[in-house]
Parts: sequence; C-alpha cells; structure tokens
Amino acid sequence: MLYRFQITLHARPAGTLATETMQIDGRECQRLIVPPEQIATPFEVSFEEAYAAMEQLPRMFIEPDGSFVWVSSQGEPVSWQLDGALYDRAGRLLYVDLKGECPPEAWDKLLACFGAPSQAVMAQLVRQAVFLDEPEFRRFAGY
Repeated sequence: MLYRFQITLHARPAGTLATETMQIDGRECQRLIVPPEQIATPFEVSFEEAYAAMEQLPRMFIEPDGSFVWVSSQGEPVSWQLDGALYDRAGRLLYVDLKGECPPEAWDKLLACFGAPSQAVMAQLVRQAVFLDEPEFRRFAGY
C-alpha cells in the first residue's frame, strides 16, 4: 500500500479540537475544526534539527533552503517519491509542504524527523482545504 497525497503538514495544537463529518472525494472523513490562531502552532523541532534528521534518510536529497525529494530504492517492489519543502519561523519548524506517494514505513520515518511520535501532527489537504488528524489522514491517503 502507498499513501498518495498533496498536503501541508502542521504540528497539531495541544488540547481537544472539534471534528465534523464530511464527504471528501466520495469518502466519509472526520475533519478537524482548527481555530485560525492555532494553525501556526510550531513543531517542537527547529528547521535545522528536521534538516539534520532528514539528511540521514537514504536517498533523501535536501537543499539548504529546505526543499527536498525522497525516492524509493531500485530494489523496492513499488517505486515512490515525495517532494516537499520545510518552512520555519521564530526558530521552529512551522509547516512542511508535501506531495507524492510513499509506503507507511517511509511516512513513519519522515514523521520522526519532525518529532513524531511525541509530536502530534495534522495534515491540511491542499485541494480540499481541510485538516485531518494523523490517523484520519492515513485512512484517507491509503485508499
């Protein structure tokens, strides 16, 4: 299975967020209702810490400005690729633009670069402009 997506990855704000059931691409999803002032909740890691962790991933090509591409090895049964960019503010990673496809194991390794599992994340679906928590995102992206 591959996750397929185009998202902006954010740190999930602390506390409870309301949810709402909605249809997205013919599938029922629970979207998060995120107050505008909480959308800019920073990650616990800095740009530099995320960058350094990502540099350790095999076949990760990352530029000093935070743009990156990560590809599967030639030996994997299914080819995959992720493209993205890191953005920071006030000494912390603010969000990550991501698009492409990858297996769940690669997704877990990438999230670890941003502080997961202790750092909760949420994904904003770019096309639909809605937020999903990480488990709901996995269901949506893994259709």
